[in-house]
Amino acid sequence: MSLYHPVKIGNVELKGNIFLAPVAGYSDSAFRSVCIENGACFTYTEMVSAEALVRNNIKTETLMARAYNEDKYAVQIFGGEEDSMAQATRIVLEKTHCEVIDINCGCPVPKIIKTGAGSALTRDPERLYKIAKAVKNAAGDTPVTVKIRSGWDKPNMTWKEAAQAALEAGVSAITIHPRTRAQGYEGHSDWSIMKDLVEFVDGKVPVFGSGDLFKVEDVVKMLEQTGVDAVMYARGAMGNPFIFKDTTSMLLTGSYEPVPADVRIKTGFEELERLSKETGEKHACLEMRKRFAAYSKGIENGAALRAQIVHASTIEDYKNIFKEIIK
Repeated sequence: MSLYHPVKIGNVELKGNIFLAPVAGYSDSAFRSVCIENGACFTYTEMVSAEALVRNNIKTETLMARAYNEDKYAVQIFGGEEDSMAQATRIVLEKTHCEVIDINCGCPVPKIIKTGAGSALTRDPERLYKIAKAVKNAAGDTPVTVKIRSGWDKPNMTWKEAAQAALEAGVSAITIHPRTRAQGYEGHSDWSIMKDLVEFVDGKVPVFGSGDLFKVEDVVKMLEQTGVDAVMYARGAMGNPFIFKDTTSMLLTGSYEPVPADVRIKTGFEELERLSKETGEKHACLEMRKRFAAYSKGIENGAALRAQIVHASTIEDYKNIFKEIIK
């Protein structure tokens, strides 16, 4: 089978296996939409708090809104209590009709762990089972998936127990980011654990891989070395949504053409315009500082551009900064 191929998550059929991961503070509908335009086969929202949903937090609704071109997508939720997670699931489906509900069992941030959510669930398989089961019961026919880490720390590698709990709860796919909670996003992810998980799951459900995918060649290696069914770009897609079509081209033809500077920046402006419509110009322009800094990497005079980007506050500011590139 080709390294690029269709994937099924329960009853949801996807044309390919190159996904955009849920990235906190990044995976809003504006960013997801440009990733889809550039070949992302499936996308996930950033993680949404079950407690905030239950309390009817308006901002939370914005986080999970479907992008205009999002044919199929997943809303990722997090929480440490089965009742609120089940209630949140019903709210998500009622408000978004998303195709997949994903449970975050991997976030290493202390304020998330403190509530019994995120990677606290990877080390507590019993609670993971109860939450996944409650979400699955609330989701009905909508597939439920989980994202786990390799464990809490080096002495407590609990990915296997977490995966078993998820399977017993009836999930439709498992994603693994093979770093421990203690590692956070530092050091290297251990892809050998990914391969072990694929063997452990033994085809019962698809396994998706995440971690240290920064260039096209990384995806080729991950697919070849681990046998995962699909891969998720996270930080590797920041400022580079073109990585999806580049990867697809590489997997199908063995080569790809880098995107020219003007196309990179024009795509950044499309993202800025969409974000402005959703959240207002002021918020969008502040948010896009880090994103335009990423878009400008590898561009001639990029450092000088970035020195100006950090002060941009209006769309007009950005147009002035990039006027030589997008004539």
